[in-house]
Amino acid sequence: MAKRERVMRMSVEQPLWRALAAYRVLTLFYAIGLFVSAYDDFARPWVAIGYFALLAVWTFATLPRLTHADHCTKRFLAADLTVAVAGILLTRVADSAERVDAGGPTLPSIWTAGVALAFAIKGGWRWAAVASTPIAVANLIHRGVPARDTVHNVMLVWVASIAIGYVVEVARASERTLARALEIEAATRERERLARDIHDSVLQVLAMVQRRGAVIGGEAAELGRMAGEQEVALRTLVSGGLLPVSRVSEDSAEGALVRAVEEPDDDDPGPVDLRTLLAPYASGRVSLAEPGAPVVLAPAAARELTAAVGAALDNVRRHAGDGARAWILVEDEPDAVIVSVRDDGPGIPEGRLAQAEGEGRLGVALSIRGRLRDLGGSAELVSTPGQGTEVELRVPKDTGGSRDSRDSQDGRDGRDSRDGRDGKDTERARGRR
Repeated sequence: MAKRERVMRMSVEQPLWRALAAYRVLTLFYAIGLFVSAYDDFARPWVAIGYFALLAVWTFATLPRLTHADHCTKRFLAADLTVAVAGILLTRVADSAERVDAGGPTLPSIWTAGVALAFAIKGGWRWAAVASTPIAVANLIHRGVPARDTVHNVMLVWVASIAIGYVVEVARASERTLARALEIEAATRERERLARDIHDSVLQVLAMVQRRGAVIGGEAAELGRMAGEQEVALRTLVSGGLLPVSRVSEDSAEGALVRAVEEPDDDDPGPVDLRTLLAPYASGRVSLAEPGAPVVLAPAAARELTAAVGAALDNVRRHAGDGARAWILVEDEPDAVIVSVRDDGPGIPEGRLAQAEGEGRLGVALSIRGRLRDLGGSAELVSTPGQGTEVELRVPKDTGGSRDSRDSQDGRDGRDSRDGRDGKDTERARGRR
């Protein structure tokens, strides 16, 4: 069945661009309001009116430029800076000398800060410093002397724009780091899924060929030896694997880009009865005990749980011997489905699971625990030498839960097989035997 690609974008820049567009519009009306309130004090009000008409047209016409970084080009930023500087220098022409010397506002007023902020969001703190410099020079020329209030306003714009530019650079680096982390997580889950499938098929076949070849002897022994070598090589590849390089969006304003490959559900997404999937496992040596009513699960959850049961039975056949018996118990609880697989074999020696995982034998780690972890469930294993082994598989009925619910199970899934239960669960497991 074809896979589908899920694209996740993360961007802190987009809200900044929207905020900047709103800031420019609001400060335009603020500057016009200041002019209207002091209209009678202007020496040449028609100069101010002409400038504000130009500023209004420029502000509204360039709003589409502030949708993301690609539209906010260097040419636009240079023109924007020119409009701001021209407005500051025209203030002495339009306003009276008394108001200018008394520290009256410039024609664009705080609208000019938006120009420096656009540079900051586009290129970071260095661009912000470059844009703030001509604005500062124009303000000093406008006043004629470095008055305290002018220096204060200049430093405020300078520091604010540089700080925002630095924050934007840090946010971009954080987005790339987060994208890389999500990419690694998606690749790891895909690798674990492939490893489970390989373990359930190819690796077990190679192991069987190796054992049978050693028993038959002759040319079959050589074939078995080669199968064993290939099994070791394949296990090494599966346990190591390769992680793809994280990808970032070609449009930097849209933030980091992560592509995750998902397996779609069956064409019929309706729930299935787990009993029908487990029924083929029942045989003369495998007993199946199940509720009388349907045990309903989502298709993906039912398939993975069934595969985990199959992996547990494969371990019984491989490690407990052909004469071992196994029992499957299905329990349908209000919030979860529990399937227990136990056998009457010799049990698992202490430390054997950790040793097998270190050797790249990931049957329990991936084929059982990995499947349940991906569903937000858990796999508990209890084994006592001479008394057999029991694996309890628990899957929540709401398998579409959040990642936090899955992560909360990781600490439980990673416990040692002999110490992974509390006293109550251990007594219950032994009571079934």
